[in-house]
Order: sequence, then structure tokens, then C-alpha cells
Amino acid sequence: MLFTINIVFELALQSKELLMFKRTLTAAVALLALSSVSASALAAKGDTHVLLTTSAGNIELELNNQKAPVSVKNFVDYVNSGFYNNTIFHRVIPGFMIQGGGFASEMQQKQTNAPIKNEADNGLRNLRGTISMARTADKDSATSQFFLNVADNAFLDHGQRDFGYAVFGKIVKGQDVVDKISQVPTKDVGPYQNVPTKPVVILSAKVLP
Repeated sequence: MLFTINIVFELALQSKELLMFKRTLTAAVALLALSSVSASALAAKGDTHVLLTTSAGNIELELNNQKAPVSVKNFVDYVNSGFYNNTIFHRVIPGFMIQGGGFASEMQQKQTNAPIKNEADNGLRNLRGTISMARTADKDSATSQFFLNVADNAFLDHGQRDFGYAVFGKIVKGQDVVDKISQVPTKDVGPYQNVPTKPVVILSAKVLP
């Protein structure tokens, strides 16, 4: 009789533990689902916005965090460090693009961080109003320099001529400012071509809340 009672007690105890385990597991799954929803909601909340205050006017950029995470993080790191403050648009070609992010006034090149992976295969295209990473002939050589397309430049896209130039965002305000900069008079400075005669300065760059 005592043996039977013990078996019943143990079975009841196991059943209670199983119920508690199931409840714990259900709670854990629910918490995990909530975390996933929160992450998705955060991603859907909107991409990073950066304001470039220039001597020619303001330019607001929307960066594509999802499709170009490496390029966006790289750019934002430079922004947050103050790297772009008082740099210039050092290469300007009408009907093509304006390039900046690497030189201070008097064409003094700035020291950069290590190069990053080229994300030109992310599906984004070099259309008018987009921002892309500048680089050398080495496909993974982009550091701080970027360019703003003032025309549709399909030949810069992935697979057109080579790996391509990584688009990582777009202009949401100030396209008129970019167009204005693209039309300024230029000259050659030593080995550098298409340098604005009067410097166009990025006075500050900051991430918007």
C-alpha cells in the first residue's frame, strides 16, 4: 500500500514538474517571439538619417541600414567621430557626381580607418540622388570618401564593368544643393582634377535623432 502511494506521489510530482516545465517553455518562446518582433519593429522604424551642413546649404541623407550595413556603419562611425567636419568636396563633375570625405582645405588628405568590404552587390543602384562609397581600382579599398550621384550612373553598378561602387543611401533633402555644388567652377590642383576653385566645405556632419 505504501509502495503504491509512493508511486502515485512520484507520478503527481513528475506531472507537476512537467507542467511547470511546459509553462516555462511557453514563456520562453513568447519572450523570444517578443524579442523578434521588437527587432523587426526597430528595423522597420526607419533608417539612419545624417545631416551634412555645407557652405552651399544643407543635405539630409537616409542610409540603408539593411542592405548596406557595413558601409552605413563605416560612414556613421566617421560622422560620429567628427571626421567629416571641415572636409571639402574635392572632386566635382557636372552631370556625374560630387565627391568628398577625404580632404581638408588646401587638399590635405586625412588619415582614415581600415578599408571596408565592398557591398556593391546589395541590389542598390547608382541612381541620381544616391550616396555611394568611393574607392580605388581595388574593389575593397573604400574608407571615408563618398560621392553623391547627380545623374543615373548605371555603369557604376555591380557587374556593369567590374564589381561596382556600393550605394548605401539616398538624398532626402537638399538635392538642389547637390546640383548647385556640381556646377561650381573647378581647376586642377597638382595631381588632382576637378577641384572646386572656391572650396565647398562640409562644416559639420551629424546623425539625426
